[in-house]
Amino acid sequence: MTRQVSDPAEKSATRVGVLMGGLSSEREVSLETGAGVLEALSGRGYHAVALDWKPGGAGLATLVGEASPDVVWNALHGTYGEDGAVQGFLTCLGVPFTGAGILASALAMDKAASKRIFEAESIPTPAWTMIPADTDARALPSGWAAPLVIKPGEEGSSVGVTVCLSDADVAPGLERARALHGATLIERYIPGTELHIGILDGEVLGSIEVRPAAGFYDYEAKYRRDDTEYLIPTTLPASVVERAEACARRAHEVLGCTGHSRVDLRVSEQGEPFVLELNTLPGMTSHSLLPKIAAHRGIDYAELCERILASARTG
Repeated sequence: MTRQVSDPAEKSATRVGVLMGGLSSEREVSLETGAGVLEALSGRGYHAVALDWKPGGAGLATLVGEASPDVVWNALHGTYGEDGAVQGFLTCLGVPFTGAGILASALAMDKAASKRIFEAESIPTPAWTMIPADTDARALPSGWAAPLVIKPGEEGSSVGVTVCLSDADVAPGLERARALHGATLIERYIPGTELHIGILDGEVLGSIEVRPAAGFYDYEAKYRRDDTEYLIPTTLPASVVERAEACARRAHEVLGCTGHSRVDLRVSEQGEPFVLELNTLPGMTSHSLLPKIAAHRGIDYAELCERILASARTG
């Protein structure tokens, strides 16, 4: 599927499997994303069906086989859903799906791999190092000290992330990250502005500045709190936003992404953008950033879901 369907009969005949839930630590968020997408596509006239991949429930092969969708709107987040695994499975079945393909998904989910590519392509990203997953690390590598950020190498939605503003934060931060997927990433903390940039069909949709009420933009601030500030337009100078958006679009391109994505950045107090990571399946909840960015461009939630559907492909 590479075009937006306009004929009502064709829409009603298009069986869209909205794949949600999953086995990762982000299951709860995925269910919220999936429910929103399901309602939006149904309201647009598609034959949309929920595919809730549950821990201990029917396997993915059974879910997809019984539903027999023409296309899958991938509303999964995190491990197995966002890392190329599900993308490979659907490709083998020949079922088109939304979001990035196999390799781009795997690269974006692996924070070390994506940062190596960013550095090779001269895309600014904070200095970093990794602690292997099989290392019982309880202290920082030589030459590293707070302030810094500790995060698991293969998680999303800020799960397991600790911003260490003092050395006292380091030990619990390492313990938290080591309990989750992948190696542990250590990253220089960039004081400044939290900026997120939406990409759709290879073009920049826009930017949003995020100001959490307390701490940093963690899981709580993203999905559960109602006191996070979202600023569109941002308070940054236009020239700074332009540079940041160029970096975001380039990050999307060099990882080989297709369809939609959201790029997370920090902009330093000197106005320099630094790409942190790229999300190939950004959230579509009531708190999520991509729908807010799209709405500022005059694209409502249902239209955004349909445009993402139109970008579905295999491979």
